[in-house]
Amino acid sequence: MVSNPVHGLPFLPGTSFKDLTKTAFHRSQTLGYRNGYAVVRRPTVGIGGDRLQVNQLSQADLDELANKLPILTYGQARQAPPAQFVPAHVAFDKKVLKFDAYFQEDVPMSTEEHYRIRQVHIYYYLEDDSMSVVEPVVENSGIPQGKLIKRQRLSKNDRGDHYHWKDLNRGINITIYGKTFRIVDCDKFTQVFLESQGIELNPPEKMALDPYTELRKQPLRKYVTPTDFDQLKQFLTFDKQVLRFYAIWDDTDSMFGECRTYIIHYYLMDDTVEIREVHERNDGRDPFPLLMNRQRMPKVLVENAKNFPQCVLEISDKEVLEWYTAKDFIVGKPLTILGRTFFIYDCDPFTRQYYQEKFGISDLPRIDMSKKEPPPMKRELPPYNGFGLIEDSAQNCFALIPKAPQKDVIKMLMNENKVLRYLATLESPIPEDNDRRFVLSYFLATDTISIFEPPVRNSGIIGGKYLGRTKVVKPGSSVETPVYYGPSDFFIGAVIEVFGRRFVILDTDDYVLKYMESNAAQYSPEALLSIQNRIRKQEAPAPELDSQQAEEDPGVRDLEALIDTIQKQLKDRPCRDNIREAFQIYDKEASGYVDRETFFKICGSYQIPVDDSLIKELIRMCSHGEDKIDYYNFVRAFSS
Repeated sequence: MVSNPVHGLPFLPGTSFKDLTKTAFHRSQTLGYRNGYAVVRRPTVGIGGDRLQVNQLSQADLDELANKLPILTYGQARQAPPAQFVPAHVAFDKKVLKFDAYFQEDVPMSTEEHYRIRQVHIYYYLEDDSMSVVEPVVENSGIPQGKLIKRQRLSKNDRGDHYHWKDLNRGINITIYGKTFRIVDCDKFTQVFLESQGIELNPPEKMALDPYTELRKQPLRKYVTPTDFDQLKQFLTFDKQVLRFYAIWDDTDSMFGECRTYIIHYYLMDDTVEIREVHERNDGRDPFPLLMNRQRMPKVLVENAKNFPQCVLEISDKEVLEWYTAKDFIVGKPLTILGRTFFIYDCDPFTRQYYQEKFGISDLPRIDMSKKEPPPMKRELPPYNGFGLIEDSAQNCFALIPKAPQKDVIKMLMNENKVLRYLATLESPIPEDNDRRFVLSYFLATDTISIFEPPVRNSGIIGGKYLGRTKVVKPGSSVETPVYYGPSDFFIGAVIEVFGRRFVILDTDDYVLKYMESNAAQYSPEALLSIQNRIRKQEAPAPELDSQQAEEDPGVRDLEALIDTIQKQLKDRPCRDNIREAFQIYDKEASGYVDRETFFKICGSYQIPVDDSLIKELIRMCSHGEDKIDYYNFVRAFSS
């Protein structure tokens, strides 16, 4: 970095030197922008970037100094700056003078009025000295009203002079476009403004009224009519007042007769009756609106009027002793008109109010005449034929094209691949059935049951699938509301009746125990007690059997038959003789038993299907207590 060579020299005449290190000699910028507006700013540095050795004042300080009037001891005082100029369109913005006025208009072709008075408002806009004349709109006046003269500067003479607010005052006449307006009053703002400008206002005058409008406001002349009730008074009093009744005509007694609905109108203005038909959609009838035209209906005829030609001549008062009146139409009573008997069951609110005011009858309840539908027939399902599920068979009775019954999808997803397996025996008086063993599988996803019988050699009974997956109904349940077996019905010692066969549950697998522990609220105390007894028996040491007892034990024979069945089922798969060696590696004491965790770990490594029902039964038979499994007999089923 190069230092300044003249730094430190005294600043005296003859000793000043030019600074050779300076390269920038421009002047500082004095203009800038703030919020989009150009503003002036005072520079802080001079030419070349040297700081100015003066006191920098803000814009507020500069404005205060500019507006301050200093008092000088000597010399002439400084004049104050002129006041800021404000244009008229800013000073008088939205300031309007309002005057109330009227003008007279001739009406040449009218017998009711010769002239009319029209009231207006005159507005004077101070910002540009313009004026407008507006007449308030009167509804149904028939005269074009509203803005009579648009906003503009108005001439007051032929020389071209325009009206100014100095020319306006109360109690004067002004002529605009040939019409003379009389100013009678002004609003409060106009009065204050004109008085502030030194104008003396005239006293206000009363607004002139239109004589024809005042004539129409007078009440109508009341005429005194005779006390006797005449037709003209009845027409004027009850015009547009109609009594409405709802009636039916029941003609079901005749052949092809039916019950039809009608509306009866009684016109109070001339005591006439009209009967209208009520048509329904697709009723199959021509859309004739009237059953009987509006006419007076005779109630009692004179004796000689029976042969009167009614089809040619109209019936008059000479042929009728009594006509139908409003008091003959009562809700809840029949009425015979032209040979048809109508039953009135309801009326409208105006008719109820009329009867209460005229006759004092307040109780006119509506009578329910709606057709009562017969009670729905109870659909009884036919006897169950035994094929398929009851719900599937019932769908043939509900619809022509049966649909599959709805399934609980959420339950199926939550309980997928969850199966409860039980060991059961058949309860039968036949001695051969006592030794038969069955595997009951309950599928939680669909609440179905399947039964499998492991084949036993030389038993004379063909084993295998005993019952396919299906729902089993509890005994005693009805066909309408079948009750199926659930998980809570299966426990050790329970008797399950499946299509006439009774099975007694002897044992369960470990998954059932875990399921019952996690869902103990679903099971009865008897079921939980049976599981506790089973666990206690497993924990108790089993007595050892000698060879002779083993040969005579039927459980040994069942084990041999099950091993033979598994070997036949897995005959297509290659035999694995090294399974025994894998178990012997973990059985260091050569006891022939391994723990359950090690057992299932070895089975998983050799991909042995432990989920198969036969293999599960084999594992159960080879289990010794709760923790150890006899792998010697188990390996025999998978080796040659």
